[in-house]
Amino acid sequence: MMEEKRVLLRNRGKIDPENAREYIAAGGYEGLKRALNMNGEEIIKELEHAGLRGRGGAGFPTYRKLQFAYGAPGDVKYIVCNADEGEPGTNKDRILLSSDPCSIFEGMAIAGKAVNAHVGFIYLRAEYSYLVPILEAALKTSREANMLGENIQGSGFDFDIKLRSGAGAYVCGEETALFESIEGKRGEPRFRPPFPGIKGLFGKPTVLNNVETLANISVIFQNGWEWFRTLGTENSPGTKLFTVCGNVKRRGVFEFPMGINLKDLIYEVCGGMEEGHELLAVQTGGASGAIINASQIDMTLDIDQVSNSGGRLGCGTILVMDDRNCIIDIVRNNLDFFRGESCGKCTPCREGGTRLYQLITKISQGKGSVKDIDTIQDLAETMRLTALCGLGHSTAVPVLSSIQNFYSCYLRHIDKDYCPVCSEEGE
Repeated sequence: MMEEKRVLLRNRGKIDPENAREYIAAGGYEGLKRALNMNGEEIIKELEHAGLRGRGGAGFPTYRKLQFAYGAPGDVKYIVCNADEGEPGTNKDRILLSSDPCSIFEGMAIAGKAVNAHVGFIYLRAEYSYLVPILEAALKTSREANMLGENIQGSGFDFDIKLRSGAGAYVCGEETALFESIEGKRGEPRFRPPFPGIKGLFGKPTVLNNVETLANISVIFQNGWEWFRTLGTENSPGTKLFTVCGNVKRRGVFEFPMGINLKDLIYEVCGGMEEGHELLAVQTGGASGAIINASQIDMTLDIDQVSNSGGRLGCGTILVMDDRNCIIDIVRNNLDFFRGESCGKCTPCREGGTRLYQLITKISQGKGSVKDIDTIQDLAETMRLTALCGLGHSTAVPVLSSIQNFYSCYLRHIDKDYCPVCSEEGE
């Protein structure tokens, strides 16, 4: 089996996650100590040289977010950690928060030093309430070690972190809806511009990053950007946490350098399919990712390569489906999830998601036509272009990719060929 490259997961099972002293003994907070002796421009330049890109969705350059907030006027700025891990099948942020929370705190404090922010918020998924005692204990011991709080390590820089819990809404993973939720409002996306780096949480310049991204910031400052560049690919340096789920022999969260081959991940790391079954499809990036067929899995897993294939690496979830599944049923299940999670603020998502679900259900029941496929494609493309936030945009991805890569499956259902999965659903 291929060996993992554990960078972000280096402390998993080796330290008490609630005790900052153990994190420090393992080399933790050395990156923060280094950053305390740097100015904002130097910290941002370090991240620019490192080439770190966001690990939660679109892969936006991390230094740019800091740059926006750094240049924004105002004495009050915020650092926000997006720990609202609502993507179905994703567990990487939970693993990091439960096994090494201080690495996230360190990344937040370094970002705070870069933009002169003194308060950070961790927005925790509602279902992760059991992590709160771990995080609170780790925060307490970090303050006791003077790695958070006032005058950190005698530097004159103050930075502390507060916890906020979500209410179980998938849409609050979108950055502006997350801000609305922290502010005590209904979790709905805001119109942009202005962007968060200029006007974010409580109307102040805000830097928001995913849990995994922040953990990368801490290791970059502990080891230097040159070291970080030795991992991964030219345009996607570093490692990535992959949550592999579905019909493979070995499921779990794995860490490998960016650029690992998807086929190797499925067969070498996860053992492939169970005996007697063949690979049908793979969905990359969670429920909002592209669905590809078995002939397309010889693919390099980095941000740009996956994007060029029509999907997205996103949160790194890899859903593997064998021949016991039906693509139409998978897509219908995705759409059922998205229509239920729509906040309803914009018409394309509110109405379009429900209509897509109805059309896919019609096809799954053998009542559809080729014209319905055309309507689905037009509607999905409209949602991708006009929805207010990423939820509406992403709803289109599994639909359009499934039609492109599994058109014959749609035709079989239209021709009323027997499908054991959809037939059972219809009973």
